[in-house]
Amino acid sequence: MSRRVSTHRLEFEPAAIYQYPEHLRDSLATLPKCPGVYIFHGDSDVMPLYIGKSINIRSRVMSHLRNADEARLLRQARQITYIATAGEVGALLLEAQMIKKLQPLHNKRLRHNRQLCSLQLQQGKPQVVYAKEIDFSHQPNLYGLFSNRRAALQAVIGIADKHQLCYGLLGIESVSAGRGCFRSALKRCAGACCGKESIDAHQQRLLAELHSLQLVCWPYSGAIALAEQFGNMKQYHIVRNWFYLGSVTDLAEVGTLKSASQNFDSDGYKILCGPILQGQIEIIEL
Repeated sequence: MSRRVSTHRLEFEPAAIYQYPEHLRDSLATLPKCPGVYIFHGDSDVMPLYIGKSINIRSRVMSHLRNADEARLLRQARQITYIATAGEVGALLLEAQMIKKLQPLHNKRLRHNRQLCSLQLQQGKPQVVYAKEIDFSHQPNLYGLFSNRRAALQAVIGIADKHQLCYGLLGIESVSAGRGCFRSALKRCAGACCGKESIDAHQQRLLAELHSLQLVCWPYSGAIALAEQFGNMKQYHIVRNWFYLGSVTDLAEVGTLKSASQNFDSDGYKILCGPILQGQIEIIEL
């Protein structure tokens, strides 16, 4: 399945000396060649060392063992376990869910982001709005997903610089009425602030750039099941409002899953948007 979801890397300091982890041989012997999630366990019974995913668990784990830069992880690991899934989407969803819940030592991404925000046009100016305050799943005209306010404002500045937009009209800085901004004198602003171009032309360039960042509202009235199969294994991944509730092998088990989180799940959105909107996976409306 072709996808644009980016993967992540282990993020920790490399060890100076690499040795093959003989103590993990028993764990390696049981790893299957199927999609799923794998877990490196250390001494803690609560916090794993690392959680990863692959369409071929055995092949992916073996690649860790051949990487000398990951010697520190291998020395700390005491056991490797796995959870098989029926496809790549299921592995991606489960990995993101487990990382948020278990907070592995060596996973730095896919964690809870309580500052998640987006941009929304208010009176023609992009304003930062937060997922904890409004429902991103059903709010139209939101643009981009950002980890914090600073990142969102940097995106606005980047758009302004790219398209010669006025910082004053975008609300980035104060501008005196009827006077051109400092950047217009440097020809970095096309001059909508002082009549050199129309406000409408300025806004059209802004909207055209924001359109490429627009978030997609949840396109269903309720929950859906995404069906995947690998060999004899079939799973239904239950999703509502871009939030992954869990997977079942029989749709009759859907009622056993917990209700969705009240917060927008950016990882679920990034994982699912392509497969759902492009028809890359079987969808069953519940």
